[in-house]
Amino acid sequence: MTARDERSEPTGSGGVDRRTFLKYGALTGAAAAASQALPGLTGSAHAATTRSASVKAVTTPVRPAAPGSFKFEEKTIAELQHMMETGQTTSRKLTEAYIERIDQIDQQGIQLNSVIETNSDALAIADELDRERRHGHVRGPLHGIPILLKDNIATADRMQTTAGSLALLGSIVPRDAFTAAGLRRDGAVLLGKANLSEWANFRSFQSSSGWSGRAGQCLNPYVLDHNPCGSSSGSGTAVSANLAAAALGTETDGSIVCPSSTTGLAGIKPTLGLTSRAGVVPIAHSQDVVGPMGRTVADAATVLGSLTGVDPRDPATKKSKGHFYTDYRAFLNPEALMGARIGVWRDGVFGFSPEGDAVAEEAIAAMKSLGAVVIDPIEIPHAFDVFDDEFTVLLFEFKVDVRNYLSELKNTEMSTLRDLIQFNNQHKSTEMPWFGQELFLLAQETDGLDDPVYKAAVAEEKKFMQGGIHRALRNNSLDAIFSLTGSPSWTTDLVNGDHFLTASSWPAAIAGFPNVTVPAGYSFKELPVGINFFAEEWSEPKLIGLAYSFEQGTKVRHAPKFLETLGTHDFVHRGLGQPSRPGGAGAGSTGARRRPPRARPPGL
Repeated sequence: MTARDERSEPTGSGGVDRRTFLKYGALTGAAAAASQALPGLTGSAHAATTRSASVKAVTTPVRPAAPGSFKFEEKTIAELQHMMETGQTTSRKLTEAYIERIDQIDQQGIQLNSVIETNSDALAIADELDRERRHGHVRGPLHGIPILLKDNIATADRMQTTAGSLALLGSIVPRDAFTAAGLRRDGAVLLGKANLSEWANFRSFQSSSGWSGRAGQCLNPYVLDHNPCGSSSGSGTAVSANLAAAALGTETDGSIVCPSSTTGLAGIKPTLGLTSRAGVVPIAHSQDVVGPMGRTVADAATVLGSLTGVDPRDPATKKSKGHFYTDYRAFLNPEALMGARIGVWRDGVFGFSPEGDAVAEEAIAAMKSLGAVVIDPIEIPHAFDVFDDEFTVLLFEFKVDVRNYLSELKNTEMSTLRDLIQFNNQHKSTEMPWFGQELFLLAQETDGLDDPVYKAAVAEEKKFMQGGIHRALRNNSLDAIFSLTGSPSWTTDLVNGDHFLTASSWPAAIAGFPNVTVPAGYSFKELPVGINFFAEEWSEPKLIGLAYSFEQGTKVRHAPKFLETLGTHDFVHRGLGQPSRPGGAGAGSTGARRRPPRARPPGL
């Protein structure tokens, strides 16, 4: 680690540097945080954030062996569609198979805990779609395909929409989210709701990605005691483990690309406004997006087409008119890297994870072999000047946006952030057994979106990040910026929270620009690592092409093996007593067999 990489950009008292931003897990769920107490957090507020003393003893289950073969393992959406077209299967059989697999390895068996609930109407929906197919009507490439939705995306059916919180259990949403309605319209089977980091990880500095009060901790299917990363962790784990064909995630800063990276998926974080947020439990309207996660770039691109369109309930989508497509498969170009100018952004991302860096270096070499012109390194101006502003914006917008979301719900007593705080305090044993609600308390102290502090912060962060990315692209004549999506996942730690090393999501997230991640390799053969491409607004077609070209030229993904652990147990047998001397027992010898000497390491 160089001195440059180790630095913490000073921001003053209560300020936010990038390493702290990563450490507290808000990056992947969408927030920044400070390592010290932030101004405005009163003594009483500190007391309210302490963890419940009633944490029950937790026993680690002995998990069954990895599951056997699965008929539809690693099948792409196109392959599943072909199987239905040719009569090899039906939507009913496919949906039944996924539900059975969810029961076998997610709810029982090894208990991945990635699916909060399955849709009780899923089989009836599949039957109706099969009837349509028999009568010659196929709505599109998603017809009959089972898709999971993150549990902060509203569905007007018998499924819950809770953001993982018990506070919203039983609440009734007024309608499908725009994105959920788009999937229904195009014939997808809404298979169920995926687990997530509660409130999209915007509750505590010390949260564990993938934990919710409603469902507990989601696991990483590659190595079970490792973390799936980010608030869309259930979506990532479920799709990677072949519990659905694809899933929807949401991102404010990293929560599509990070879980996609750590679970070996392709994820598309779209331009702000390309997909509607109406009907989605919010964090902040200036950064929130909905996007697809799939085992291949083609799968993610196929789902994206069903999510786009102008939605009167989300003013941001008005800007997408003339920029969105309803079918992104046309941009799956295996030759897209040939001649493309790709800039490598290293500063603040590389240098923290040698294992991640090694995968990224191999990816750079692969891009060159696929014909890309690589400019290495490039700089993004002002990339480190935004953390205080982003944190301020998220706190202000969350209080207002969550109130607006709650105002449309029925059958709930929750109407404001204050209600949610009170609920958590009253249910500490189930809602706060591991970490508190410091971010809720800080957001509650904000004064609305007319506050000049908020207005200045949102103006500054957008200016810096949009301008910085545009200048980096223009100054180097780039098609896209490349970086390491993040480090390999860490072992899940409910006591201390997430242990981030590095990530690169924030420039595109703050700017509202698209970011596409794709599997690039593995650390220790089993921990996935992704790389990403990002560029200016509405550049999804170009980025999808570049990611697809990289994927097809490398094809690194393999299905998870559900390993119990990796790197936490290492015992070298040392024998008994001292080794024997040549020709006789050594002093103090117990007569144990002498071990052969180890080879001397080079250079010693």
